[in-house]
Amino acid sequence: MYQIRNFTDNDDIRVLDQQGAFTVIEYQRDLSVSPGNAQAAYFCNEMNVRKRQVVCDVARSPITVQAGAMQWTVGNVNATTGLKGVGDFLGKAMRGKVTGESAIKPEYTGTGTLVLEPTYKHIILLNVAEWNGSVVLDDGLFLACEAGLKHKAVMRSNLSSAVAGGEGLFNLGITGSGVVCLESDCPKEELIEIVLENDVLKVDGNMAIAWSGTLDFTVERSGKTLLGSAASGEGLVNVYRGTGKVLLAPVRSGLA
Repeated sequence: MYQIRNFTDNDDIRVLDQQGAFTVIEYQRDLSVSPGNAQAAYFCNEMNVRKRQVVCDVARSPITVQAGAMQWTVGNVNATTGLKGVGDFLGKAMRGKVTGESAIKPEYTGTGTLVLEPTYKHIILLNVAEWNGSVVLDDGLFLACEAGLKHKAVMRSNLSSAVAGGEGLFNLGITGSGVVCLESDCPKEELIEIVLENDVLKVDGNMAIAWSGTLDFTVERSGKTLLGSAASGEGLVNVYRGTGKVLLAPVRSGLA
């Protein structure tokens, strides 16, 4: 048996969200300051630049995390590679190569508590079941998920996406039933959710952080002709077509 004191029960810590095996906490003040960085710490606090962490209840579900994301564990927690043979290793290595994610994501099992590294980014929890069991993520957003979810590389519908749409040719797709944890430049309060029912969303730039796997994603001219696209000033746009959801940041990725 174990007890954790002066952590989530500390008055300097606020619980931001809780879904499935994940609890997202935020430090309200940075108390570990010195005279040399006190001014920066003060203005960081005023501008909502705060440390955040993910606490995982491994007893509720085994957890898959991005390589290097674990900070500490307590109790009966065991780390495995999650590999099921040579074929599984080759498949994950190839998927990691094309999506830019770590090839091998550690899987933690047992009945204890897993705490991930603190970050100044914003933590977004998504229930994949609410995305019709399939969600595609923008590059670099994956932090952790319940281990029952399956990972796959999702290829663009047209090759021009790789060079013209601000996206790679492949993205990480998550399927199944469970919660996935994202590390975002933009807070949840500012994310815009677009729900499509056999409709089309066109976005100028890399602003979508997640979209339903049921949507067809292509890169197209903003106008019907090259001249029309040039006249609009937009050129090429990312197009999401079909039925599903898209989660948009108000500014392009990396500029938040």
